Amino acid sequence: MKKTLIAPSILSCNFLKLEEEIKDVEKAGADLIHVDVMDGHFVPNITIGPMFVRALKTITTTVLDVHLMIKNPQQYVSEFIEAGADIVTVHAEADVHLLRTIDMIRSQGRKAGVSLNPSSSLNLIEYALCAIDLLLIMTVNPGFGGQQYITTMEPKITAARDMIKKTGRNIDLEVDGGIKATNVQRVVKAGANIVVMGTEIFHSGDYAAKIREVRKIVSSQDYGTH
Repeated sequence: MKKTLIAPSILSCNFLKLEEEIKDVEKAGADLIHVDVMDGHFVPNITIGPMFVRALKTITTTVLDVHLMIKNPQQYVSEFIEAGADIVTVHAEADVHLLRTIDMIRSQGRKAGVSLNPSSSLNLIEYALCAIDLLLIMTVNPGFGGQQYITTMEPKITAARDMIKKTGRNIDLEVDGGIKATNVQRVVKAGANIVVMGTEIFHSGDYAAKIREVRKIVSSQDYGTH
C-alpha cells in the first residue's frame, strides 16, 4: 500500500503571513506544497508568478507542486523551474504541443504533470501517458478556491487509474478541487494517491489536527487495488 500524499494549496492561505503559514503546514505533515498559478486568460483569475515561487523556495524544503493554469505554458515552464518548482503541471487544453512541453520539463530534471478540466476527456492525454510523471484530475472548474466538489468526476478518476495501470509506469494520480474530510475517502477509493486540499486545511484553525483527520480517513484505502 502506497501512502496517500496530502498537498495543501496555498491559494487558501493567509498571504500576509505566508512564511508562517508554510512552516505551520509543514510541521502539520504536508507532503507537498501545491502552488496554483493563474493568468486571467485560461482561467478567470490572476494569482502568482515565478518570483513568488522563488520566494517560496527560500522558506521551504518541501516539494513545490506548481500547477500552471495558464495559456501557452511552454513559454514559462523554464522560468518556473529556475525559480524552484519541483513538479510542473500544465493543462492539456492549453498546450497544442504537449509532448514538447513535457520533454522540456523533464529535460531540466523536474517531474512533468498534465492536468484535465472536468469537461475534458481522458482521451486528450492518453497518448502522453508514456512521458508524464503525474496526472492531475480537476474536480472543480479551475480558477477559484473554495468551490464545490463535482462528484461525477469519480468515474473519471477510476478510469484514469486504470489507464495508468495499463502503462506499467509509476505515474502519480493527483486530484484537486473541493476535497474535504467528508469526501476524501471517495477520492482515494476512486484511485487518487495525491489529494490537493486548500480551504479544508488553511481554514480549519488547526492544520495538524485536520491533516491527522484526513490521514486516518484514507489510511484504509489502497488505490493500487483499482
